[in-house]
Amino acid sequence: MTGLDHCGALLAAHGERGGGADNSSVERLAAGLSRQGLEVHFGFIKGTPTIAEAMRACTAPRLLVYPLFLADGFFTRIRLPQLIAEAGPPHSGCVIEILPPLGLDPGLASLVATKASEAARTGGCPEHQVTIVLLAHGSTNDAASHRAADALARELRAPNRFRAVACAFLEEPPALKDAVARAPGPIVVVGLFAGEGLHGHEDVARLMAGLRRRDIAFAGNVGTWPEIVDVVAAAIGNQRLTAQIDRAPLVEAANAKT
Repeated sequence: MTGLDHCGALLAAHGERGGGADNSSVERLAAGLSRQGLEVHFGFIKGTPTIAEAMRACTAPRLLVYPLFLADGFFTRIRLPQLIAEAGPPHSGCVIEILPPLGLDPGLASLVATKASEAARTGGCPEHQVTIVLLAHGSTNDAASHRAADALARELRAPNRFRAVACAFLEEPPALKDAVARAPGPIVVVGLFAGEGLHGHEDVARLMAGLRRRDIAFAGNVGTWPEIVDVVAAAIGNQRLTAQIDRAPLVEAANAKT
């Protein structure tokens, strides 16, 4: 990654929980980025290493924080900047930038389309006959997840590559079973989750099993795909994902602690 030897990256994730909790996808992503010559650390809002612990390990003069979240919701808008401000910069003069989250990354739609197409071909179906159902968390208190899923769906619909694209949610309507009932088959479900924890593993597995249909395939959760490393690397390499204006005061407050 030419020109980025002065730049470090912090992968900030929620931290998985539940009986099948697994944070290994974040570790694999960090390892993949490290192989491209970048100083990489990772931390969790709920788990270890913490965001503060990961930040203290950074030695680069510039730290890019990449939120591994599928929407710009409470954790990315509020909690993550709070934790960064509380931790302060890892060393004097370190410039900290918070990037937009994975769910808003401009490279995500292309990867989702590719993975959905692969799942369709594995099932022996041409992609133009397939309906994609994006399964997201959703929330009755915060519309960020719904907005991000809808925006991604619009991008996937634009090229008319697939028969249709729909959205379903865990905590708001439409539920997966209802979205599937209305969607023309065959169907490929894509999980808009960063890992394999309570939602990405347990909830998705339970919901998929409950559908009891042979014409439905699961393409996986986006955060666990090996190709995500290329999406993140491209975002950092382009150096165009910088701290949003409304987050700048928090970053400046963190720098002022030096």
